[in-house]
Amino acid sequence: MDTAKLELAAQRFREAEAALDAARADLRGEALAFLQDTDDRRARDEVTRITGWSRGQLRRLAKQGASGR
Repeated sequence: MDTAKLELAAQRFREAEAALDAARADLRGEALAFLQDTDDRRARDEVTRITGWSRGQLRRLAKQGASGR
């Protein structure tokens, strides 16, 4: 039994998961800032195009941003 490979794979997974969480937080923050910094009606369309998120996801993001979460 080779636990070293399993431990390495688990560590790589944890690191990748942490990187994904950080990237998700960055993307959410940038998208929210973009939406809040403009009055352009096309801003939501741009965020949707760039992120691939639905309008419902954007509404939830905006709502969370308004509540300070």
